[in-house]
Amino acid sequence: MDHLPRFTAAAVQAAPVYLDPAATVDKAVGLIAEAAAAGAELIVFPEVFVPGYPYWNWTMNPVQGSPWFERLQRSAVDVPGPHVDRLREAARRHGVVLVIGVNERSPRSLGILYNTLLTIGPDGALLGVHRKLVPTWAEKLTWTGGDGSSLKVHQTPVGPLGALACGENTNTLARFTLLAQGELVHASCYIALPVAPADYDMADAIAVRTAAHSFEGKVFSVVACSTVSPEIVDTLAGDDEELRGLFTRPRSALSGIFGPDGRPVTEPLVDEEGIVYAEIDLARCIQPKQMHDIVGHYNRFDVFRLHVDDRPRTPVTFASDAPGAAAPLPAEPLRPDAAGPLKEDS
Repeated sequence: MDHLPRFTAAAVQAAPVYLDPAATVDKAVGLIAEAAAAGAELIVFPEVFVPGYPYWNWTMNPVQGSPWFERLQRSAVDVPGPHVDRLREAARRHGVVLVIGVNERSPRSLGILYNTLLTIGPDGALLGVHRKLVPTWAEKLTWTGGDGSSLKVHQTPVGPLGALACGENTNTLARFTLLAQGELVHASCYIALPVAPADYDMADAIAVRTAAHSFEGKVFSVVACSTVSPEIVDTLAGDDEELRGLFTRPRSALSGIFGPDGRPVTEPLVDEEGIVYAEIDLARCIQPKQMHDIVGHYNRFDVFRLHVDDRPRTPVTFASDAPGAAAPLPAEPLRPDAAGPLKEDS
């Protein structure tokens, strides 16, 4: 690569307008404009930013949470669809590369929702639709897992860009799959998790995972995490003081930008809404790779081999869709006794 980009990245730490996709997209569009005005060429938003995270999976039993699943399904995003079109237009208008998380509604089944990351180019092209491979723990009550077809690195003006959602950044093989495709910029998208076990520090967990990927791969990581707004607390906790205390737990979110040495490029943002900016110079990835290049000289591909099944998975396969399938038989003429009139009644 003759030219290694140098650019400003922005990590957005914000709360959605909970379960309101149109208002959340409005908020995202405003934040895109703000970050672009500050010089950002890459803008990363949190996991499932549109229209929010199903916290009820952690605080209610499945029966209590089922009506909330319906609310989320009704407010989820169609890909493609009008909400995605607005995000694409915002990226095109400001000439930025955009990564943003959405709850994606399946066109095939009312019971399927995906935790999806959209990657959009500066011309508004939808470059990637990555569905989280394995929903984490309680999330399995809401999301269906994706497949390997979306584990792709995209060639963008800010460099080779990959993206993973939250706990996927713990998945060594998923991360290696991106690194092995030449990833130099990694988008890590998270949600604030105040409902985690009491001994779990989400801010530390995000920092450790982000530093690990940056250091192992000698790449830059832009990590964006959501926050829990008072509106979300009121919606989900109501008058339950124990739940209200849980949702306002500190150190539940961290956003920032980490360099190929595993260190933050600038001070990360913890818990509060805001945008973290930093300059990324991809030339800084060269010298560290001379020491440890785990997708090159610092590996033994005669010993280790990773096979990735990148075929899209669908619930049904039709024989007529197979390569070399015989031409379909001509349609049978409509019988006189078939339902519906053949001609206007006289």
